[in-house]
Amino acid sequence: MKKILSLLFLFFGIAQAQEKINLSYYLPDNVTYDQNIPTPESVLGFQVGKWHVTHDKLAEYMKALAKASDRITIEDRGNTFEDRPLLLLTITSPQNHQRLESIRQDHIKLTETGSNSLNVNNMPIVVYEGFSIHGNESSGSNAAILAAYHLAAAQGPQIDELLNDTVILLDPCLNPDGLQRFSYWANTNKSENLNPDTNDREFHEVWPGGRTNHYWFDMNRDWLPVQLPESRARIESFHKWMPNILTDHHEMGSNSTFFFQPGVPSRTHPLTPKLNQELTKEIAQFHAKALDKIGSLYYSEENFDDFYYGKGSTFPDVNGGIGILFEQGSSRGHKRMTENGILTFPFTIKNQLTTALSTLEAAKNMRTKILGYQRDFFANARGEANRNRAKAIVFGDEKDAAKTYHLAEILKRHQIDIHEVKSDFTSNGKRFKKGYSYIVPTNQKNSRLINAIFEKRTSFQDSLFYDISAWSFPLAFNLDHTNLSSLTNAGNKIENLSPRTGSVSGKSTYAYLFEWHEYYTPKAANMILKKGLRAKVGRTPFELQGKKYDYGTIMIPVQNQKLDADQLYAFLQKVARSSHIDITAVSTGVTKGIDLGSNDFEALRLPKVAMLVGSGVTSYDAGEMWHLFDTRYDMNLTKIDKNNFNGANLDKYNVFILPNTWSGLNKGQQEKLKKWVQNGGTLIGYRNAVNWLKNNDFIKLKLKETDVKAKNVTFEQRNKHFGAQVIGGAIFEANIDRSHPVNFGYKNNKLPMFRNTTVFIAADSSSYNNPIRYTKNPLLSGYISEENLEQLKETVPFQSKRLGRGKVVVFTDNTNFRAFWYGTNKLLMNAIFFRELY
Repeated sequence: MKKILSLLFLFFGIAQAQEKINLSYYLPDNVTYDQNIPTPESVLGFQVGKWHVTHDKLAEYMKALAKASDRITIEDRGNTFEDRPLLLLTITSPQNHQRLESIRQDHIKLTETGSNSLNVNNMPIVVYEGFSIHGNESSGSNAAILAAYHLAAAQGPQIDELLNDTVILLDPCLNPDGLQRFSYWANTNKSENLNPDTNDREFHEVWPGGRTNHYWFDMNRDWLPVQLPESRARIESFHKWMPNILTDHHEMGSNSTFFFQPGVPSRTHPLTPKLNQELTKEIAQFHAKALDKIGSLYYSEENFDDFYYGKGSTFPDVNGGIGILFEQGSSRGHKRMTENGILTFPFTIKNQLTTALSTLEAAKNMRTKILGYQRDFFANARGEANRNRAKAIVFGDEKDAAKTYHLAEILKRHQIDIHEVKSDFTSNGKRFKKGYSYIVPTNQKNSRLINAIFEKRTSFQDSLFYDISAWSFPLAFNLDHTNLSSLTNAGNKIENLSPRTGSVSGKSTYAYLFEWHEYYTPKAANMILKKGLRAKVGRTPFELQGKKYDYGTIMIPVQNQKLDADQLYAFLQKVARSSHIDITAVSTGVTKGIDLGSNDFEALRLPKVAMLVGSGVTSYDAGEMWHLFDTRYDMNLTKIDKNNFNGANLDKYNVFILPNTWSGLNKGQQEKLKKWVQNGGTLIGYRNAVNWLKNNDFIKLKLKETDVKAKNVTFEQRNKHFGAQVIGGAIFEANIDRSHPVNFGYKNNKLPMFRNTTVFIAADSSSYNNPIRYTKNPLLSGYISEENLEQLKETVPFQSKRLGRGKVVVFTDNTNFRAFWYGTNKLLMNAIFFRELY
């Protein structure tokens, strides 16, 4: 549907000061409501739209509705990081509630073998409606209150028919922590006389804003990786029900109107069936009709796409459902001036409610067609899997069980069957070890989802992407993987997945050793150093008592420690268990290679790490590192806001991280930071911070720039021309020097790197200063322009230079992307723990 537009009378609603709103402003005409069902105002204490609802008030109302209505049950699926409940309402007719589990089981049978015998004519359709996954896009959650009230209280044959034919899973707030943070800001800065001036403080949240969750993640990118508790709750609900339609209610720039899918046709992922987009377009007619009725402008098939399956509106598309994105121009406060006139918060809520209800109208009218589509989706997927020459995928890392486990954990969360490896074997030149590898049969229900998770793609219909263009999970985890032509090597199907248990081989009176390969070794090292124990790292490989030890092996001597031999053994057992690593007790320092008393073993010192946060710093990048330190490695990370930098005593820290930033620090702050480095500190800069560090003489680098001339490009094409030069997120191959401390713990000579910048560092003239270097043909998966690819070849994503007694380290790439790029997390940890070795 090409940019469907309607005339506007009420587009921006109430035009002056906030007026008293009643329910009739929002709700459909000519509908009566059950007086026994509590209205929002009776519980909240105010009418929807007067204030931005806080999550505690939202939860209170949803519980009140569930208590009062036999159409609603409520489920508490767990907590956010800040211990807010993750609620889900199931809304359907009382008769359906009495046989709800039977309805669910019959619905799931549509996705399984033998579904052709099922009659969908009397089968309810399942719709999941999700609101405000970005906390500062709060019109969605405020509309959810009204939607729930309408579904609980509306009377008449139309609502009865809808509830008989539909099971509605209403998720009133996908991001409770973000919503709470934003509502506090908007409400505390609201004037009694609403001020639409965009310069007002109400419209300018303080950093990091309410968009993200507690650790500053954009949770609308986590549907596929499922790394966050909020995501894990909703993905469990999704797979439990396999909804036919899933709506995702958002906001966009205030000068925009209202968007609904489909998105840009050329930017739909090839794994999504064409019929999916046709049905989305048919559903869109219901939105258009409903918005026409209330006089709201809207558009479709522009700006947004259906490519990355980690978004809420796209994830259903590879799971037999239909995802629908709604984007409402945001008031960001209560009343705001825009290019289109005054935009009020109640008007934004009304549009969200209108399309939530138009979705249900579409579901009711297209019920059998959409149920048939779901059945055919999985039947066709089974046919594809049967024809697939690859009968399984094996992945693993013979040196890193934990990292392998975490990919298997994602697959299990998506209800993908995995098998243990029967015994060690080699395939395609790669060794897969029992207990360190898993096998995924390709012929199973979620075969298309498996393809989406494992695929590598380098050719595209379009050169513009709303989000990343590559996310291949075995590359993200840096795991060996290959296709198998049979299931010969597959062992038992894994029903209950659990991480490998760490252990200490025995008590030693001499020393303990562990290699640096396992994912949680930084956690172990931090525990040891934080305890005040001495530990050393080996610069070169060696062999001891029949076992080979790689670069970066950690040695803990028994003598001259603050713990005696028995206490040390007991403590290391605790370290091994909590870090899932094996620690080997040795009885001698004589080795083949460097002896344990060699000067090639360097002493480690406890990292004391601080990170710059605040205005100008990308909160996503900072949050990823905070989450990594805090939840994975149990390491303290002090977050120093730019506004407090002048008063901060940097001498308390030996490492300072500068996440992605364009603005950096002011002149006085620069000098303070530079002096700290010169006195022995290690400064680590990421992504665009590289430019800032170079321009302010922290580090000398030669950067390469892409100079693309706009030839034969029309004015209309200019945005596409420049957009094609953006690296939105792709995966590239680098050669690594495993003897360099930044690469300790990597067993292969090549490493997949995620990149979403156009910062290209030319290689140093001395090869040993280029421990990570892109190959001559680096593209593994994703989109990059020919011009940028040429510039990227044989450049370096990492450099380290001395500055006085300290050093400046730079990474052009995000090694911690979205919490699921496990494969390069260790680069940052190595830069920190081994900072005195390079």
